[in-house]
Amino acid sequence: MFTGLIKDMGRVKNVVDNLEGKIFEIETSLIPDIAIDDSVAVNGVCLTATAVNEKTFTMQAVHITLEKTNLGDLQADSIVNLELALKYSDRLGGHLVQGHVNATATLKEISNRGENYNLWYEIPTELMKFIFKEGSIALDGISLTVADIKDNLVMVTIIPHTWNETQIHHQKLGSRVNVEVDSNAEMMAKYLDSMFENYMKQRK
Repeated sequence: MFTGLIKDMGRVKNVVDNLEGKIFEIETSLIPDIAIDDSVAVNGVCLTATAVNEKTFTMQAVHITLEKTNLGDLQADSIVNLELALKYSDRLGGHLVQGHVNATATLKEISNRGENYNLWYEIPTELMKFIFKEGSIALDGISLTVADIKDNLVMVTIIPHTWNETQIHHQKLGSRVNVEVDSNAEMMAKYLDSMFENYMKQRK
């Protein structure tokens, strides 16, 4: 479990294809806090550290993960958002993020108001019922508040600290980001769908 508060921007040092998918070696300042078998969110995707050395750690991404997320786009020198798994003693400054990405979204528009940036993302239609204005969403692992919605476009406002301390400032129009909807909103929407479906069956 994670909070969506990014702790470091890591740099991909090496990518190796194997039968299971791809192995990523990532350089980060978080190395002193990472051990083999630890969970680390990479662009919001929960992966397991399989090797650790003085400057880098290694993790395996399987084919289904590469197909469902933007990890398959990563190359050597790509910058990624990193977050370590939440401890029970930690403050929950963002929102609960599972690291289970639902899909990817595409950056469609960037504008700024003062030092803040407004970013509009095109979200897969099937996820829109789980997204609410002023609700929470995780984009590439960053816990953000939904500022506005138009059809299947979602806007988030990025403050200077988040802009500078995450890889979001590397994104360009057309960039793909990993999306994880708020688990509470997803659970409530599924519950309401189930209630409505049962109600319609009873009416028949």
